[in-house]
Formats: sequence, structure tokens, C-alpha cells
Amino acid sequence: MSVRGPVFVEAPARLHFGVLDLRGDLGRRFGGVGAAVPSPSLLLEARPAPTLSAEGPDADRALEFARRFAGHHGLAAADAAAHLVVHRGIPAHSGLGSGTQLALAVARALAELRGLPTEVTALARAVGRGRRSAIGTWTFALGGFVLEGGRKGEDGAVAPLLARLPLPGAWRCVVVVPRGKPGLTGEEEAAAFARLPAPAARDVERVAHLVLMQLLPAIAEADLPAFGAALAEVQRVTGGWFAPAQGGVFAPGPTGEMVERLRGWGAAGVGQSSWGPAVYGITASSEESQAIAARARAVLGAGGVVYDGGFSAHGARVTRGAPPVSP
Repeated sequence: MSVRGPVFVEAPARLHFGVLDLRGDLGRRFGGVGAAVPSPSLLLEARPAPTLSAEGPDADRALEFARRFAGHHGLAAADAAAHLVVHRGIPAHSGLGSGTQLALAVARALAELRGLPTEVTALARAVGRGRRSAIGTWTFALGGFVLEGGRKGEDGAVAPLLARLPLPGAWRCVVVVPRGKPGLTGEEEAAAFARLPAPAARDVERVAHLVLMQLLPAIAEADLPAFGAALAEVQRVTGGWFAPAQGGVFAPGPTGEMVERLRGWGAAGVGQSSWGPAVYGITASSEESQAIAARARAVLGAGGVVYDGGFSAHGARVTRGAPPVSP
């Protein structure tokens, strides 16, 4: 059943903790681990209108995703008409999944308006997301910590979800987006992947071992020191895979410097999200995260931004007729 609107979709940002396999020896490539954080977040409104239009941050991208959605479903112009309003956006090209969250939010809102399927992999296919990583797709759907199993072939299917765990409620995450070089996206990202040398098989096996036997058990047992140690090692190994494209284990300049600052200030599980420039540090309490966030703001300088909060226990929220209550 279609909705007369308006429809609001609020989606959390996603942290990408690391890729599992760039070799593909077992028939699948990429795979990965990541988590949803409620701040920053996206808030999109869609309401019926005589034509397709958009306003707000990333309005042009929202329109492009709406056109992809309409084309995928074979909708005529009148059936695809809606007015989209991006009330709040996730910093673009920062490593926080802004493109995927916006694309899926647009697809979900339009699907609600037109009475079309809302299952998350159907939404991703409709707007062309999940071609490499499916972390953002699964955090949009479910929130929490997710493990996805990588792409099999080139059929366009979204990588399967292998595990989804809630992160301990006491854990907090400081997300810092320094003013630096934007992360790679689109064709530039695809070209970078094509140029990367295949990592050593022993390194791929090391990452899988860390994820299965240290990272996941640490979440289940709320063992932050073990989680942080495993994540730091995953970042070290996989960062080395991407070093030829980004200039180091972490992106040089403000991103790499902030990683070291967060580590020095006592955060656990420190790392770079995707291509950056966003970095994160995980703490055991709000008092610790607030203190680290304050130190990060003091040294960040103009143009940077710091977010401090817990992890999202749920994925995107959809409401009809009134916006969510989140600020």
C-alpha cells in the first residue's frame, strides 16, 4: 500500500573497520566488518509532489538516486514524482557512508510512497549500492556491528550478512572528521582497487582469524581491551593493503595524526573508517569519550568536526506524517 506522505527516514552513519579479503581465492572478494553510529546521521523527508525535486545538503545526489530508483522500477515520470528534503546530512566523502545512507534513504522513502518492496537488498539494487562493500547496507537495515561475507562474481547481488551483534551499551565512540583530503569514491575508488596488488595469503588468513576468534568474541563478552587490540591489528594489516593508494597504513596528514592522538589519549579500537578522513576511537564510558572529544576539538582547527556518542542499536528509522524526535 502506498503512503500519501510525508515519509521521514533517519539513518545512522557507518564506520568501516576493515576489509576481509582482496585476493578472492575462495570465490569471494572484499567482505568486511563495521558498525553503525547515531551521530552523525541523515534525516530525509519525501512527500508527494507534481514533479521530482529536492532541496537541502546533497540535493543533487538525492535526485540522482531517485532517478535510478525510478528507472529500476520502470516508473513513469508522474509515478516517480516526489519532493525530497535532506534536513540533515552525513559529511560527504569522509568515510562514513554518506552516499550509501542517502541512496538507501531515498529508495526507502520512495518505496513507502509508491507501495514498492522495502527489503534492504532490493533497495540497494534499485539505487546501485553494495557493489563492493555491504557494510552500509546492513547497518542501514539493522544497526549494531555487522560482518558481511563479500561479493561472489559480478551478478550485482549484495554481499550476505554473516553476523550482526549489538555493541555493549556502555561503549562509546568518538568520531573525528579532520579537514583533509576527501576519501575516494565512485570511479576513482574503483580505479584504486584495480591498481592494488593482491595481499599475501597469510595476511588474509590473519585478518579472518582475528575477526572470528578475537573481535567477535570480544563483543559477545563486552571485552573492550581485546576488541581494541584485535581492531588495531586488523587496521594495521588491511591498512597496509591500501597503503599504495592512500600513502600509508592511514591517510597521511591530519587523518594519520589524529589516529595517533586518539591512541595516545587512551582510546581503544582506534582507526580510520574506510578511505577516511574520518577516524574513530572507542572508550568504555561516556566520561572517557567526552574527555577525548574535548581534546580532539581543541586541536582540530577550523573545518573539522567531532561526534561523541554510543553505537546504534537499530538501523534506519522510518516514520510517517511527523519527523523522528532525534535532534
